[in-house]
Amino acid sequence: MFTIEQIKEAHAKVQTGADFPNYIQDLIILGVKGYDTFVHDGHVEYYGVNNYHVTADEKYDEIKVESVPNKERFIEFLVMHQDGQTDYLTFCRHAAQCGIDKWRVDIIEMTCTYFDKDENEILIEKIPG
Repeated sequence: MFTIEQIKEAHAKVQTGADFPNYIQDLIILGVKGYDTFVHDGHVEYYGVNNYHVTADEKYDEIKVESVPNKERFIEFLVMHQDGQTDYLTFCRHAAQCGIDKWRVDIIEMTCTYFDKDENEILIEKIPG
């Protein structure tokens, strides 16, 4: 099974959102089936087969997540990030500002789903293969 250290090695190669598809390929090789990223502190829960999971600790100081989602503005920030215009922490701040509480990457379905605090799906996008 995979370890947090192996995941950190793969993540270290990611500089912008444009590097994300290669990161997903690295996770597939490790056996990761999906993960949830929590915007308020950056901790991530990774899932594998047979209910295997590991949790990476917080990455940054607490960010307040707005209660009301703003899907349109979030999409604008997401496009900027995927184009390589923002770094990870800036993207997380933008997500929080737009009411995004967490996102779930499903490596099997190759989707990334963004949720608000009430677990409502705000946006589902396909991950480029």
